Amino acid sequence: MSQSTDPATAAFVEHRNLLFTVAYEMLGSAADAEDVLQETWLKWTGVELDEVREPRAYLVRITTRQALMRLRSLKRRKEDYVGPWLPEPLLTAPDVAENVELAESVSTAMLLVLETLSPTERAVFVLREVFALGYDEIAAAVDKSPAAVRQIAHRARSHVAARRPRETVTSHAAQGALDAFRHAVETGDLQGLLDKLAPDVVMLTDGGGVKQALLHPLAGAAEVGSFLGLALPRLKETGSVEPAQVNGHPALIIRIGGDLDGVLTVRIDEGLITGLYHVRNPEKLSHMADETPVGR
Repeated sequence: MSQSTDPATAAFVEHRNLLFTVAYEMLGSAADAEDVLQETWLKWTGVELDEVREPRAYLVRITTRQALMRLRSLKRRKEDYVGPWLPEPLLTAPDVAENVELAESVSTAMLLVLETLSPTERAVFVLREVFALGYDEIAAAVDKSPAAVRQIAHRARSHVAARRPRETVTSHAAQGALDAFRHAVETGDLQGLLDKLAPDVVMLTDGGGVKQALLHPLAGAAEVGSFLGLALPRLKETGSVEPAQVNGHPALIIRIGGDLDGVLTVRIDEGLITGLYHVRNPEKLSHMADETPVGR
């Protein structure tokens, strides 16, 4: 960085990855998180830096408020969304997977759990449980009293604990499930994949009304297995799958005719696949060309 960079720019650049991650975990959308960062920058440039004791905390406060406003408008957009809504996948660097807490917090499975919280609960949970902010800092960000924030944090923590994966999933376990999927595509032998489906597995496909996708979740090993038995042979004829690191976890990139067509991630509980998540909506695949930096 140039020595002539002004203090406001230097502080924003220093904390940009953190701010993006806060916004992304609150919104589940990289495009909206980038918009929030733009709004944060515009607000930040109007701040008198002499009055700011902790630039990081101040920037997080601005980002949180902007993300909360956007989250409420996103809720209305999701109500009109065609078919299941899935978080926007991010191509991430291998070192993200090494930070277990960070990787879990940006995983598709966790982001789907966070979708079940209210906007304020989601903000409080992310700031407290993921970024370890103090209750006073969070209170300033969400315009609540510290006492209220403590209550919200407790409620959100209990809600998430009841719905999150029951164990910290190793990359090895997720990779094993995806290897079975890849083997099924490449050889036509589905049995290894079917053996990894939990009885209560759920499959969600997100086409956003733009690409063909299931309009409703598929639930149960029989239903999901039947669908895969029809879909995978067609994929073998026209496409290919390749491994990638997405949201800090192993994933598969699906290509049709050499072009990016979708991203597949999984949720693993007790060694079995309980969630299959397939994003095909082209508007959600823009962050799959280059790695997106995330941080705490």
